[in-house]
Amino acid sequence: MTKAIYRREHVIFLQVLRRMRVASGMTQAQCSTALARPQSFISDVERGVRRLDMVQLRDLCHVLDSDLISFTKSFEQALSCGNAETIRTTTAKERH
Repeated sequence: MTKAIYRREHVIFLQVLRRMRVASGMTQAQCSTALARPQSFISDVERGVRRLDMVQLRDLCHVLDSDLISFTKSFEQALSCGNAETIRTTTAKERH
């Protein structure tokens, strides 16, 4: 089996994460500050150098005014389309 970091799904996962951050209007620095982490943390995550566990992903979603359910739906939709470029990510404010 191919290592996860080289799989198409992982590339799309990273695309969805980055699109969610950009859609929130936050820079990597702002996002990192909200997580009490250095800016390099978000850069490493978005480049696939650092992996997130479920708790970290949840924290990141909340900082980006989203949640795990919305992220997962966007991720699954992107997988079915083949990329994240056609997926519109929504924030919690937009859903309410």
